[in-house]
Amino acid sequence: MPDVGDLAPDFSVRGATGDEFRLSDLRGRARALLLFYPKDKTSG
Repeated sequence: MPDVGDLAPDFSVRGATGDEFRLSDLRGRARALLLFYPKDKTSG
């Protein structure tokens, strides 16, 4: 369990356009917010 002030572990995600983003690419340059939600019009 991370403590307040700990850095998030590095990870990569693929955006809606297919581009891959790595957290380490933004570290020190920008803030990042990652949201998860079910696909539109699904039961999930």
